[in-house]
Amino acid sequence: MTIPKPSASALRASSSSPDPRDAWIEELQSRMVQLERLAAVGELTSTTTHEFNNLLMTVMNYAKMGLRNKDDASREKAFSRILEAANRGAKITSMVLGLSRSRPGELEPTKLARVIEDTLVLLEREMQKYRILVDKQIDDVPLVMAAADQIQRLLLNLLTNARQAIGENGMIKIKLAFEASSNSVVLTVRDSGCGIAQELLTKIFDPFFTTKSGPDSSGKGGTGLGLSACKEIVEKHHGRIRVESAVGKGTAFCIRFPVTTEAAEEKPAA
Repeated sequence: MTIPKPSASALRASSSSPDPRDAWIEELQSRMVQLERLAAVGELTSTTTHEFNNLLMTVMNYAKMGLRNKDDASREKAFSRILEAANRGAKITSMVLGLSRSRPGELEPTKLARVIEDTLVLLEREMQKYRILVDKQIDDVPLVMAAADQIQRLLLNLLTNARQAIGENGMIKIKLAFEASSNSVVLTVRDSGCGIAQELLTKIFDPFFTTKSGPDSSGKGGTGLGLSACKEIVEKHHGRIRVESAVGKGTAFCIRFPVTTEAAEEKPAA
């Protein structure tokens, strides 16, 4: 029996039908993003728990001082410190909840300097614990179209990696500047850590690739999802990420975010 050949129209219909593998890959990518997000929240648990313990001790001590001292000056000082601690706790809670929520991540005009400062609040105690100096060089740059919670995840990953690469007693430099030649805002995170071998640089953005044996003593790192998530976030923001590293000297991640037409009108004079 001769098997008839498919017609040209049948071939076109077959080629235009969706490949079920594409949906499967898309689902896997979505699950991977969710896994990375939950891993980032989990890694913050020990840091935020320690921070909240310090804040509660502050509230308790100043509450006792206010009860013990009846003069207005002492009570005003106590209430001011209690309010300050409560505001810091509320800010930390808001940021952690923002990271834990699964949101579409719509892009909107965003001030990256503010996102940087908020992210450092979450890591402040950790940097102090490991005696790491954070040097900020934040210029007045245009707004960029971004999802603030995603940029915060990006920064948390880069800063955590930098802290782990340093170990103890080092420096992380965060630079934010406007680059007129490319009409973009450039964010650079540079550390004085151990560096990455040249043969590994092409692999570091691959999902599940890691040079770490697992989470360190702080409970962070080792999933192999952090840098792949960073790359995906940058690409969703129509940006570019580049890495430079030398073993024994440190690593620098340089990210360029395009300035939108609306934000370009506000850019600083060159």
